[in-house]
Amino acid sequence: MAKRKSRRLRPGRLIILITALCVLLGGFISVGYVAYAVSDMPAWNPDALESMVPTTIYDKDGNFVTRIGTENREPIKLAEVPEEIRDAFLATEDDRFYDHYGINLRSLGRAIYKNVLAGGIREGFSTITMQLVKLSYLSPERTPKRKIQEIILTLQMERHFTKDEIFEMYLNKIYYGQGAYGIQSAAQTYLGKDLKTDTITLEEAAFLAGLPQAPSSYSSYLDNAESTDTQKEADAQKDELKEAQEQQYQKQYERALNRRNTVLLRMKEAGKISEEQRLAAAEKPLPSVENMRASSYPYPFFVDYVTEKLVQMYGADMVYQGGLKVYTTLDPKVQKTAEIAMANPKNFPSGFKPDSNGLPQPQGAAVFMEPGTGYLRAIVGGREHKQQRQLNRATQYQVLADGRKIGRQPGSSIKPIVAYAPAIELLGKSPASVVDDIPTSFGSYSPKNSDGSFKGLITLRTALTHSVNIVAIKLLNEVGLDQAVKFANGLGITTLDSKNDGLAMALGGVSTGVVPLDMVGAYGTFANRGIYVKPHAITKVERFDGTVLDEFKPEQSQAMKATTAYLVTDMLTSAVQSGTGANANLGARPVAGKTGTTDLGKDVWFVGYTPELVGAVWIGHDTPAKMDRTFGGMFPAAIWREVMSKSLADVPVRPFTKPAGIVNATVDNKSGLLPGTYTPPEHMVTDLFAEGTVPTETDNLHQYMDICATTGDLPNDFCTDRITKVVVKLPYTVPSNVADFAIRAPQTTCTLHNAYGIDPEQAEKYQLSPPPDVDNPSTPTTNPDNGNGWLPPGTTGLNDASDDRNTIRRSANNRNRQ
Repeated sequence: MAKRKSRRLRPGRLIILITALCVLLGGFISVGYVAYAVSDMPAWNPDALESMVPTTIYDKDGNFVTRIGTENREPIKLAEVPEEIRDAFLATEDDRFYDHYGINLRSLGRAIYKNVLAGGIREGFSTITMQLVKLSYLSPERTPKRKIQEIILTLQMERHFTKDEIFEMYLNKIYYGQGAYGIQSAAQTYLGKDLKTDTITLEEAAFLAGLPQAPSSYSSYLDNAESTDTQKEADAQKDELKEAQEQQYQKQYERALNRRNTVLLRMKEAGKISEEQRLAAAEKPLPSVENMRASSYPYPFFVDYVTEKLVQMYGADMVYQGGLKVYTTLDPKVQKTAEIAMANPKNFPSGFKPDSNGLPQPQGAAVFMEPGTGYLRAIVGGREHKQQRQLNRATQYQVLADGRKIGRQPGSSIKPIVAYAPAIELLGKSPASVVDDIPTSFGSYSPKNSDGSFKGLITLRTALTHSVNIVAIKLLNEVGLDQAVKFANGLGITTLDSKNDGLAMALGGVSTGVVPLDMVGAYGTFANRGIYVKPHAITKVERFDGTVLDEFKPEQSQAMKATTAYLVTDMLTSAVQSGTGANANLGARPVAGKTGTTDLGKDVWFVGYTPELVGAVWIGHDTPAKMDRTFGGMFPAAIWREVMSKSLADVPVRPFTKPAGIVNATVDNKSGLLPGTYTPPEHMVTDLFAEGTVPTETDNLHQYMDICATTGDLPNDFCTDRITKVVVKLPYTVPSNVADFAIRAPQTTCTLHNAYGIDPEQAEKYQLSPPPDVDNPSTPTTNPDNGNGWLPPGTTGLNDASDDRNTIRRSANNRNRQ
């Protein structure tokens, strides 16, 4: 039987077969995917092109506040839109709009090629019709499924409407930034012009046409324009914040300028303008803040803050035309009171001119919050509001090109956050703990107190009450920079940098700075038993039909012990009752707070709280400038008091709640230990402690000592005139300008007296008076008290802590003259 010959498949036929199978398989897959994409595609409904509903804002009680979105929209007929604008849009967005049927095949092929090379969607091919479909029916996600739906709906739209109708709907519907929907609203918002009556220049048309690609990005230079004063005054301080503002503004301006000039180039390439027209228009500046139409709506800074948060969460289209119902924490009474206070020129330092943009200087900001819930009750980001979502000084940092955030220097208002609270929490200190306020250097850093004085041995309560710098720095040094930064992070202050800021952090020398929003969150922790609650302004967001989209609950964490928070609060009440914050006193209502003043008064603060409300007020120039003799205890404290007194007028007075674990004890206020045998009554103080931190050791600093009456030094064997007194003995010396110098034990032994009497050379060292002139009868030669009666009253015995060493020396000089 003959064998059958095997048939070999030729390579060419194999390739053809594989290709056919791939095409067939690809076809089945494609058909299946298209079917899948169409399965949940929105139904074609021409009415959806007009379904634009504004977002409604409500206050804390559910009362209507305002609407944002489609109210800033004024439809206009295509024939009323200037030709320059129509040409600019067509050249930029879809130069073959009137030639295709909704899909630009040339752009489609180019996009497919580039996306295949990139391995993902990198370039789109949307036409004007496709953009209108996306805005009206679809989500902004970039997936093949959504693109298939977009193409199908685009073809349907082209069948139902003429090209002019589609173009008109597109111009009236797209978002242009700054809350403007539609070309007419955009012209009014950015240019202050009406398209029906005013002339639009070529550069203005190109600017408007360039916005829709990235409206928030291309209009952001207007948000920061007001904070950048380009006027170079002779005494202007070119610090990092000013440079950051200018750099950020310039970067945003250049981005918008490049976009506008790109539109001009495309118009020239499309044959709409000549090269001469393009060059002339490209030389013109962009629209400025002065051109913009002022936005008018109630509580604008609070509404702007809420709007910003909503856009971050849901996107601009949903916010401005999705019909959201947004329930906020706004308290109209507190907000209105804060706005009135911040708008009153009498509440700000006088004698300063407006900046080059016409904004009053210095500027200010205020935030008020309910500490237990984190509910923001009022936000005021400036002395006046000119445009929607403008710079909000109360909540916004300046952002540098490298991503770093720049706020304002907090001055001494940062002390409780990085020095006092960490020292109590981590080191077991108390308001009665003692620190020596004397000249001190930390390497090359030699800090000083604001008044140039040194108070000597003082308690933490006294130091915080009078805002003593050196004590705060010593506490921070003892706590450790890294530990202090970690502690501050727990209070919502996340901009501190232990490496860059160093110990100057204790005085508010913070390279990145802070904003009032962060400060109310941190101080609210003290008022809330040590529980940090993140400040927030939105409680619930619903869809148009009432379906709850999101419901927000307070984000909170235990940042410190309740006892630590109460001890800091109690010290801060002293700062208001008798210290730097006295101008914020509310009489019978308990108030805790701290002032803050930076070098030359460039930034001044008051941050304070009652059991019901916490508030932060900042004043300073947008471009930092000195404000001589301006302090946090002046204007900021007065604004804070005005807002608080009116906001809480009908609220019953109640004390700060004392937690369990707080005890009282009496200690020696020079050693911080229990009173000892020689502790004088005036050096005993009763204060608060957390259980377990009351000292168990007895004071050993006060000692009973003999002192040479002439020199004030320790006596030697030849010092016959001595006094006996109680002194504070420490193992180091301090200069005579320290306030308690006179009660400190001397460290050196008298060298004036020797076996022969007084050493003349040493007399010069001790700066004793020359011998009496016998020819001058006015020179005293006798002492009416005789004997040892020449000693000053009270220089013998136990307890005259007020003896002045200079008095001792003057009396000794009189004795020598006899």
